[in-house]
Amino acid sequence: MTPSPSAEPDAPDTPDARTVRVDVVLPCLDEAAALPWVLERVPEDWRAVVVDNGSADGSPDIARALGATVVHEPRRGFGAACHAGLTASDADIVCFCDCDASLDPGLLRTFVRRVADGEADLVVGRRRPQGRGAWPPHARAGNLALARMLRRRTGVRLHDLGPMRAARREGLLGLDMTDRRSGYPLQMVVRAADAGWRIEERDVPYLPRAGKSKVTGTWRGTWHAVRDMRAVLAEPPRAASVGHAGRASGGAR
Repeated sequence: MTPSPSAEPDAPDTPDARTVRVDVVLPCLDEAAALPWVLERVPEDWRAVVVDNGSADGSPDIARALGATVVHEPRRGFGAACHAGLTASDADIVCFCDCDASLDPGLLRTFVRRVADGEADLVVGRRRPQGRGAWPPHARAGNLALARMLRRRTGVRLHDLGPMRAARREGLLGLDMTDRRSGYPLQMVVRAADAGWRIEERDVPYLPRAGKSKVTGTWRGTWHAVRDMRAVLAEPPRAASVGHAGRASGGAR
């Protein structure tokens, strides 16, 4: 598999971005084929936290052999794996990225700089498909519909609710996220918006994944994901008790 192109030129690290501790949470379910490619692209001074969600292909052993920290989450669900990684982290900034080689975790450097410099509270990747098969039409259509519902619910204008993102750990924990299935990424955005966070979207190349998708690879999987996310959107707005990534509330998004 060839390296993915960068979404933008890699600017020099700022002092803040160099000194903060960063963990990359990688939810994992049978990703043995993708793990070497993914872990090779995690920046050397960051910690890769691979959250095994019940793999039967030796993924935890491969991840551990490649230097990653392995966390086991027996309860199935994308949100369960993501939250287990978040609670296991002790870093200043936590990133999330799929572990299927569809996204290059090295692109998170820019996300981290934006958060570390105080320019954004939550940075979310907007997936830009590279080649045929990277993003099935039914999955793209579901994502577009949810983005429109998100805009109506919160006023936040995002084009994608993809899994690649970065924010400060303390602030994320303060959002008190409860979804443990496919609605977790959306709930993060909704609760961040309710809390007055500055939410930013950045383009990232999106490659055909290694292996079969557990969620959006079928119409059925996509429907379940949309159902979970619609339940999140139906939640009443929360009081803005958590401001910019854990700081006092207020300010524009």
